[in-house]
Amino acid sequence: MGQGHFQQTSLPLEEIVSYILHSGPPSKIVVLTGAGVSTASGIPDFRSPTTGLYANLARLNLPYPEAVFTLDYFRSNPLPFYTLAKELYPGKYYPTISHAFIALLHEKGLLEMLFTQNIDCLDRMAGVPDHKIVEAHGSFKGQRCIECQKEFPEKLMLEAVESSTPVRCLDENCGGLVKPDIVFFGEGLPEVFFQKKDLVEKADLLIVMGTSLEVAPFSMLPELVRSTVPRVLFNRERVGSFGSCEYDCVVLGDCDNGVRKLAEGLGWTEELEELFLKVGGKIAAGEAARLKETRSKVTNDEILEAQINKISADVDSALKISQSHTEKVKAELEKYAANDKSTPSSSSTTPRPSSGPPPAYSAHENVPVATEDIPEKATVVKLVLTEEEAPAPAERVSFEAPASAPNINQTAILDITLPHNKPNSSSNDKLANPLI
Repeated sequence: MGQGHFQQTSLPLEEIVSYILHSGPPSKIVVLTGAGVSTASGIPDFRSPTTGLYANLARLNLPYPEAVFTLDYFRSNPLPFYTLAKELYPGKYYPTISHAFIALLHEKGLLEMLFTQNIDCLDRMAGVPDHKIVEAHGSFKGQRCIECQKEFPEKLMLEAVESSTPVRCLDENCGGLVKPDIVFFGEGLPEVFFQKKDLVEKADLLIVMGTSLEVAPFSMLPELVRSTVPRVLFNRERVGSFGSCEYDCVVLGDCDNGVRKLAEGLGWTEELEELFLKVGGKIAAGEAARLKETRSKVTNDEILEAQINKISADVDSALKISQSHTEKVKAELEKYAANDKSTPSSSSTTPRPSSGPPPAYSAHENVPVATEDIPEKATVVKLVLTEEEAPAPAERVSFEAPASAPNINQTAILDITLPHNKPNSSSNDKLANPLI
């Protein structure tokens, strides 16, 4: 059902919090994820022509970008795919807070299954076990010959990817090209996808994060949920039929921010942040250890004292700024008053200091203002003091803020499996197997 063809509704996130905490809790939570949960990790966008990844592929003279994910083109020229694989291969990127949240659901015994469109393996790095993950579009976890389907050693594959050197099957009687277990055009989805889809039908809570829900049959999974089961969407825009059901909760924005809000309501913030720091990379892991050690040495009284000291320091700083400004203005007034006394009374000129630019004047009185307090690019207006010269009131000086940064098209992200993420293609062109 397309967006706009139904009455959009959305439960507040607090209702989902209450449901999780006071309704059992649900023990069969199913999570669906797309590229939006991984972009914060720094994984480049394949589709955008402004990314370095796209530029790297463009210089390889592909007939069209998606050709890198077709078997026919791979057979004739595997180098572009190996170039892409080098950029995306696991080990360069680390899990996001969204990945950590899914792992936390597993630790609490609440995760029934994770269905993901991503090929980055960040779910595993976060701590979600293999048996709880269905990679609908495959992943870099394994690799095999495209002809005889024999598995290929991981170490040799890593060396080949790092050197961007295509490798072939070790069976001398075969010699077929080897690629990671990523679903290409013309290939069917993994059988486990169809074996596990009934878990969506039995779920007691569905959470969807960072996906356009445009690629069938993955996009059909949210429709399998029973009508009495809550569905939660964390995404930059409303997708699929979300908002059409009584128990839908739509949280628009960055996935990580939405997940943090849910964790806060559940009282899981500290657990989530600690888990994220542990799995979010070498630097984050070191920070986690440092924070843990620091926390163990700080008592509640010390925390309260630190908060009070911070507030006091902020107040002192504000008072010092105010006092400094007052003294500066007072000094300027005394300087100009001294110049007034030394200037003949018959003079019709405005007093000026012995050096430097002429002073600016306030809008209400003939009082000089310290020009060093005015930004360099601000327009200084000197008011005219006689009616003949100033028939109309002087206009207010406007100090406009710098122009805001250009808007970024947040929907131009890659479900990085993602030959399949081609909105205008029919599902029959992409997948050999229907969902139902």
